[in-house]
Amino acid sequence: MTRSDVRKEAPRPDVRRGGGREAARAGDRTGSDADHGGHRRPRGRGPRRKHRVLRWSATTLAVLILGTAGAGYLYYRHLNANIQKGERSSGDAKARQAEPNAAGQRPLNILLIGSDSRNSDENVKLGGSRDNRGNPPLGDVQMLIHLSADRKSAAMVSIPRDTRVDIPRCTDPDTGRTYPATNDIINTSLARGGAGCTLATWENLTGVYIDHWMTIDFAGVVRMADAIGGVDVCVRQNVWDHPTAAVPGGSGLKMTAGTRKIKGKQALQWLRTRHAWGSDPMRARAQHMYLNSMLRTLRKQNVFTDTGRLTDLAEAATRSLKVSEEIGTVKKLYDLGMQLKSVPSDRITSLTMPNVEDPKDANHLLPDGAGAAKVWQMLRDDVPFDGKGREAAGKKGKQEATKAPSAPDDRIGVLVQNATGSATLAPVPGRAGAVAGELVRKGFARAAKDTTAGLREGRTVVRYPTAELEGDAQRVAKSLGIPLSSVQRSTDVSGVTLAVGADWRAGASYQHAEPEGDGLPSSADSINGSDSSQCMDVYAPYRW
Repeated sequence: MTRSDVRKEAPRPDVRRGGGREAARAGDRTGSDADHGGHRRPRGRGPRRKHRVLRWSATTLAVLILGTAGAGYLYYRHLNANIQKGERSSGDAKARQAEPNAAGQRPLNILLIGSDSRNSDENVKLGGSRDNRGNPPLGDVQMLIHLSADRKSAAMVSIPRDTRVDIPRCTDPDTGRTYPATNDIINTSLARGGAGCTLATWENLTGVYIDHWMTIDFAGVVRMADAIGGVDVCVRQNVWDHPTAAVPGGSGLKMTAGTRKIKGKQALQWLRTRHAWGSDPMRARAQHMYLNSMLRTLRKQNVFTDTGRLTDLAEAATRSLKVSEEIGTVKKLYDLGMQLKSVPSDRITSLTMPNVEDPKDANHLLPDGAGAAKVWQMLRDDVPFDGKGREAAGKKGKQEATKAPSAPDDRIGVLVQNATGSATLAPVPGRAGAVAGELVRKGFARAAKDTTAGLREGRTVVRYPTAELEGDAQRVAKSLGIPLSSVQRSTDVSGVTLAVGADWRAGASYQHAEPEGDGLPSSADSINGSDSSQCMDVYAPYRW
């Protein structure tokens, strides 16, 4: 029934004429069935008309609501369909999820990977290097976003793309091809089993369990930068990252000195620039400055009251990101964004992994042993990089054993492995025997060394296969001063197994370094998320 049909059946009386209103009142007073024109009308005509109008209104409202909800649902499905998903881990990794705090909360770790893929016309146009079209992508940007268990602080840690590391055995989930373990620069891990292999590489290097990964390519960066509307960045001198007689290539970034708002292709150029900043670690610093500025910009924008802006951001994000499958819905990505948004800017710290030049290749880097180890330890123990709340976080690293051992010390079997080798260090000969001997002296009569060669662990860890042996593993760790955060359940072992890592190459007891000052090593190039004064220096050959 249309609105015009209703009006024809029951025309509204002209109440502007005094007679109509008075006659209606008279009829009400007398109970007469006559209308003001003297014609009779059926009793109850008014109420039936009212009911029809109400029915029409309810029907129309229902159609509008269902139509809107249907469109919303279809749009939600459309956004979900935009998202590409993949396997969380495709490599041999041994990191274990952190234990929850007293409130039942766990830290959240997300690996952000910037791919240099040139497998589309758009990416070739933006990234150049047409000869590389069709080649497996490399992970040229790799950054771990760490949200503390209480969601009061966050950290962003980058590893430069040319850092040489151990890459574990990985299987590409799309092709089924298996790649053997190797030692190579970290950006090649993306080509050896996808983002899941890069995640496994990070876990083995850092000992930090990584919950999710996200990848974004050149075109995705441009879409996101445009959707945000621009981000403020700063250079102290005019910059032009272009080919020179000595160094080919360059991002093409060209800006005048000062603070400038960049978006689209220029934002991509900023994130890709390396030569003009002087090094790969300085490129990571520029990326941190961009992301910090982006987060500050998004905080200022009230996108949730602007449907157009919100739609643009949702479209850009879902079309630009590929994510690990367990967060492959709009709702889950939104929830992650809200958790990051809840952290104040001044509690976000970004830094690049402390590094040193690779003696085998001056173009490559290596983790700076003690400095990098300290950063990874702080992440594992959920110690804030800004030094705030450090006392509470420190208690977690000093927790007491939670399980009773299943047997006396002299009946606990312990296998000790020599895993002291690393990408830069040869294994310490006889290390497994020395630590096993120390355990025997402490009363663990069944401790023995493992003769397997070539094992590598960045940090010392005690593993156990079943819940029944957790107390035994904790007892072994406590006797040697190993923190309980390094006691892990693993299906890779058949009994309590102590892997003596590269962080314990000498001494009878493990030295668990406590954070000092703000906790970060002096070699860490850190930036606070609220610092809007940061500005990049331009390497002299690229000034104009």
